[in-house]
Amino acid sequence: MSKKKVLIVTQEMNPYTTLSTISETVHNLAPHLHGGKTEVRVLMPRFGTINERRHRLHEVVRLSGMNIIVDDDDYPLIIKVASLPTVRMQVYFLDNEDFFKRKLIFDDASGKPFDDNAERAVFFCKGVIETVKKFGWPPDIIHTHGWMTSLIPFYLRTTYQNEPLFQKAKVVYSLYETAHETQLGEQFVKKASINNLSSDDLDAFFEDGKLAVHKGAISYADAIVKGTEDISPTYSALLSAADKPILDIQGDEITAAIAEFYDSLLAEEVEQ
Repeated sequence: MSKKKVLIVTQEMNPYTTLSTISETVHNLAPHLHGGKTEVRVLMPRFGTINERRHRLHEVVRLSGMNIIVDDDDYPLIIKVASLPTVRMQVYFLDNEDFFKRKLIFDDASGKPFDDNAERAVFFCKGVIETVKKFGWPPDIIHTHGWMTSLIPFYLRTTYQNEPLFQKAKVVYSLYETAHETQLGEQFVKKASINNLSSDDLDAFFEDGKLAVHKGAISYADAIVKGTEDISPTYSALLSAADKPILDIQGDEITAAIAEFYDSLLAEEVEQ
């Protein structure tokens, strides 16, 4: 019997970045799942704060060399890889000098969000999907963590809906509340549109005329994980309105609960 393939896409992960709850959640989850009957691969941005020598990152030449289009401009995508300490599991880093070389993650030295955070998110989400295509590795579960990954469920269910590699994948979105998802600017939709998609196709990413990236991700994902216990009434309402499986467990029990959640989603697929 072939191994279950789980692709984890995250904006951060300990020990490489430790910005929020996401870092520790993914750090605990990925090794818990990996091994035995499950193979896990992690994709994340190669922020300039990551020490390549300390973490032994090296470029994967066969995966590098693609260009990703963002707002009509081409940006080269470099793929690097490292093995998570104590676990024989690959972590892949998406790199680009324009977007990720700076020594700060989402905000400048004064605490102001970078003006190009929207472009960085679009580049990352597009780059993830194209990289997995180059892997030739069909995931059973694609679990995305954080606002920076919010376009992935949308792209997979629209532009890439006929891509054979993703046909059987269940897409899970973990919602974590931070400030950045509301600070991406009015041009986010224009920059996120690709191929034959128009701004109208991204209507799900708006609520009352305001950008709502979590709403868009929830609309296109197959299932949702509530990443933090305390979230605003706005996001609680989004979860309540979602007609799809939702996992609402935090703390020490989350890793085992997510593993069971995956199995339940895949069991539904078999029954259908």
